[in-house]
Amino acid sequence: MAAFLAVLAAVSLAACGDREEHTNLLDGEGKDERIVNFFSPMEKTDPNAENVARTAVDQTVAMAEEALGISMVYRTYTADSYQDRTYDEVCLDRVRNNMDDLYLLNPDTVMVLGAEGRLADLSGLDSAKNLREIIRTANTVDGKLVAIPQEVVAYGLFVNVDMFNQCGLALPETPEEFLECCRVFQENGIETPVGANRWWLETFVFAQSYADLYNGGNAQREIEALNSGEAKYSDYMRPGFEFLQTLIDRGYIDAEKALVSEAIEGERADFLAGKTPIVMAYWGAANTETAYGKTDFEMRVIGFPSSRGQMPVMPMTGWAVGANAEHGEDAMRMLDIVTSDEALRLYSETNRVISPSKNVKVDCVPALRPLNERIEEGVYVLGSNAGMKVEQWGNTCRIVRELLGGATVDECMAAFDELQAAALG
Repeated sequence: MAAFLAVLAAVSLAACGDREEHTNLLDGEGKDERIVNFFSPMEKTDPNAENVARTAVDQTVAMAEEALGISMVYRTYTADSYQDRTYDEVCLDRVRNNMDDLYLLNPDTVMVLGAEGRLADLSGLDSAKNLREIIRTANTVDGKLVAIPQEVVAYGLFVNVDMFNQCGLALPETPEEFLECCRVFQENGIETPVGANRWWLETFVFAQSYADLYNGGNAQREIEALNSGEAKYSDYMRPGFEFLQTLIDRGYIDAEKALVSEAIEGERADFLAGKTPIVMAYWGAANTETAYGKTDFEMRVIGFPSSRGQMPVMPMTGWAVGANAEHGEDAMRMLDIVTSDEALRLYSETNRVISPSKNVKVDCVPALRPLNERIEEGVYVLGSNAGMKVEQWGNTCRIVRELLGGATVDECMAAFDELQAAALG
């Protein structure tokens, strides 16, 4: 799941050929050459395929190479190379064995490796001074900033505004309003109003579970209570899971189809054809024609329903430096440039994504403006937080799939209690 997130967030890199290691400019064998080894997932197998994300990354890497006289050596994950091992599993092994210098990590591995002390503290970098507070919160482990992304990945509801207008519906703000919209759609012949897949239904859960935690002014205290066992994750999660169960019971989502559907592949065709009014996806999906970047109707991306209104959900990936990396100092220098305001502005303008820097604003497509406005207002929930002892994104996704497969809400809450007990030792 986490590898899937990294790829779909459009922050991963493409690679040429099918070998494990690939170099950017030079092969790294020259005795006097300064290199930094970078391990990342692979987004496309076709080396000739157009890949905007790769272009943006390469431009920022080239900026650092020119400034420092250092060459980046790409070491790329492919499923074929590692067979049944996931990207996260491979990252854990490579970081623990100091096999590379720089890594692109998903939130669960950031948390695990940060807690083990295997990632360098990045808080001293000049670029770290410009980070949005959300980035610091999501990527700080035991007081150390251990990862910095090149973009902030935001998830929202992609809605067919024309279908809402035809049914006389306003875009929903709360869970109750969302359920009413689904009821009206069914009355108007839309059998399954919400197109879902097996990866992203947890976004509904996060929006309802943590709306108050992250927007009530007492987030740190509440997280400390969760980490100490004073509070229970299951108490936070229950309303979101009960909401999903209601969607299933009323037929607003097809649980059987969702359980076997890959993201976008399972719901895209019906959404584009005007058969399904609501799907969920990440920010970048609104920018690419291979997802939802070109529709024949008015599309809008809004936050998920919550007690505080439309709520963006934001998990994090990030670049990290191994604490014992062979070329650690050069890797830190390179990361400082790659995540500088100048580089992040180039990256954000190329990919039209939200920048982790508070100084870089994004000029998003019209469909994304409602989601972007909420984020700029500071209204959001985190789908991953390295400061929480129980990993959020992957675990919640897994337990949601258990719900889709027939588990009860109580059984799902028991699974969270078990995770919390294990985290507390």
